[in-house]
Amino acid sequence: MTESTAISTDQTSQKLGANEKVASFDNQSRNFISSIQHTLHRTPSLVPLIVLLLSITVFGVLLGGKFFSPFALTLILQQVAIVGIVGAAQSLVILTAGIDLSVGAIMVLSSVVMGQMSFRYGLPPEVAIGIGLCCGTLLGYINGWLVAVMRLPPFIVTLGVWQIVLATNFLYSANETIRSQDIEKSASLFHFFGERINIGGAIFTYGVIAFVLIVAILTYILNNTAWGRHVYAVGDDPEAAELAGVETKKILISVYMIAGLICAFAGWALIGRIGSISPTSGQFANIESITAVVIGGISLFGGRGSIMGMLFGALIVGVFSLGLRLMGADPQWTYLLIGVLIIGAVAIDQWIRKISS
Repeated sequence: MTESTAISTDQTSQKLGANEKVASFDNQSRNFISSIQHTLHRTPSLVPLIVLLLSITVFGVLLGGKFFSPFALTLILQQVAIVGIVGAAQSLVILTAGIDLSVGAIMVLSSVVMGQMSFRYGLPPEVAIGIGLCCGTLLGYINGWLVAVMRLPPFIVTLGVWQIVLATNFLYSANETIRSQDIEKSASLFHFFGERINIGGAIFTYGVIAFVLIVAILTYILNNTAWGRHVYAVGDDPEAAELAGVETKKILISVYMIAGLICAFAGWALIGRIGSISPTSGQFANIESITAVVIGGISLFGGRGSIMGMLFGALIVGVFSLGLRLMGADPQWTYLLIGVLIIGAVAIDQWIRKISS
């Protein structure tokens, strides 16, 4: 072997060694990113939890004890309780790859029905509330039947039902508000979820407790029952779920019915929150619930996410709203930051979905 050939062979081996090192580094970096994707795919609520903790930390540093006081932290829970309850209903629908634009209208109409049954027709508050809950469940059944049996797109169905329910709400109530004083005199049960409990300076309402219980119950049902697994299966791939023996139509109808019942329950809690029964309240609950769901890491494509993520998403909105208010910032900054969070959440969801594609 000549000297030039030996040098050439040595240079080639050096290049190969360098390429192997680069390839090895590349693989390690890809493996690290891939492991993050898999972790987030398995636990979608991890992203909103991290964002929530970071936002609490940032506002805590900027505002100090003003933000970290028991009163301020529990005030966040009070502010997001109604949106969170409606968000729980929205989460169920979105997990099936649907969407429900009528949740806010169902909530308000159910509360109006409760009030009218009690104050116009003189029924006992317990009966009036029961009729309101049945009203919300019936409207949910109509949504579910149109989506599952008639196979109409959820967006179009719930958009139409939203308009119908909204109009019915104003026509039936004659656009009249039942005042807080009238409710307190004859039917204090309507204000039950607005009653407060003081625990060491932290002020909770029964509405907040109901919100947390609903999240806990739905989390257990979705993770530990056949019905919960079927909800995820229908959202992930309805044709495959049907071939596997899942009664997709029944699952869809039941999801929309439960969503309607939860919205009606939110209507009862709303009366306690604002003190009166108004046909104009909760106008943006549908948008706010979708915001909490999306920021909470529940995929709009269905089949992935958790109710706990929605809870974190609702709390993120509450933390930003209160934190910026305490800082004296313009309220428009809240909407701006929440808009950025929504786009970021959808982008992260698309990135995570690459694993399963």
